[in-house]
Amino acid sequence: MANKHEVSIPVGMLSVVGMRGCEDMCSKVDAYLAEWRAARHGELTEDADFNGYIRDSYLLKTKCPRFGSGEAKGTILESARGHDIFIVCDVFNYGVTYDMYGMKVPMSPDDHFQDIKRIIAAIGGKARRINVIMPMLYEGRQHKRSTRESLDCALALQELVNMGVENIITFDAHDARVQNAIPLRGGFESVQPTYQFVKALVNNVPDLDLSKLMIISPDEGGMSRCMYYSSVLGVDLGMFYKRRDYSVIVNGRNPIVAHDFLGSDVAGKDLIVVDDMISSGDSVLDIGKKLKAAGANRIFICTTFGLFCNGLENFDKAYEAGHITKVFTTNLNYRPQELIDRPWYQEVDMSKYIAYLIDTLNHDESISSLLEPVHKINQLLAEKGLKK
Repeated sequence: MANKHEVSIPVGMLSVVGMRGCEDMCSKVDAYLAEWRAARHGELTEDADFNGYIRDSYLLKTKCPRFGSGEAKGTILESARGHDIFIVCDVFNYGVTYDMYGMKVPMSPDDHFQDIKRIIAAIGGKARRINVIMPMLYEGRQHKRSTRESLDCALALQELVNMGVENIITFDAHDARVQNAIPLRGGFESVQPTYQFVKALVNNVPDLDLSKLMIISPDEGGMSRCMYYSSVLGVDLGMFYKRRDYSVIVNGRNPIVAHDFLGSDVAGKDLIVVDDMISSGDSVLDIGKKLKAAGANRIFICTTFGLFCNGLENFDKAYEAGHITKVFTTNLNYRPQELIDRPWYQEVDMSKYIAYLIDTLNHDESISSLLEPVHKINQLLAEKGLKK
């Protein structure tokens, strides 16, 4: 942006609310925003439309204190009148706790979501606009009804929109069609971190050879995601499909009986297994074992969200057995230090991308170029000598 005539007027004075557990991410985002805006022309500070545009920090101070019973309230510690507010919340951060009846209780997704609503309520309609960035969508896996079930994700989206939220941004939604719950009110974007994963791969696997590479989808539901990787990188694509036992239900779902592979020969190839999340990890580890038995060379796992609900021990064993080479996940959700220290783990930083999204939306400009990274990926591959 060379001069102020190329900078559209902001929707309102920018403020970022980092909910509990998002402090590190939001501090990085804040640093990017401050750097970029300070580099823009000083005359913007003299324009009334750009009041408060260049500041040392864009973080809005808030808190959600709790009573001993576990009840809570949201509090805004400084004025938000006329601001364009971006609330960032990792609803899956179980590393945040609160005291209830003398016990340390980890915050559940329900607790985090309630705190988002508390902050919105505390703003009290004074903001110019409210946007929610929820990297992993609350109740995203409960996106459809099977028999007598609640539609939690749809209800949550409707709650936010009814409270005045205008934009909801999430990453790699389990099923983005849940946005049909809010077809006319509120914007909804499910952002794919494709470029960030490709960048992390080429930077951390220096001997990557596209001619000996293949993308693997762990199930039929992830095919569209993997087809994009395959098309952009110009490599083959394979898929596993899950055979389930529909006669029983275990932990709320039909258990997987077996993973069967559809695709060309994987012998001697490096494989990238792409998925939206690692929950227990059982499926991806079983897939890694089967692919290695079929003669695969290295196996890289790329998942947007690494939850590791059943711990890390099975991944340690798979790494030692050579079934997996590296696991890439983003920093969009909570990662305990024990995960970060694992030799098989590689973090993909998303803070700069979030800062780009916030900066662009605050100017009410299109984010289409940010959502479609094919040109950046091609440029990156060309710079690394992987593609002409």
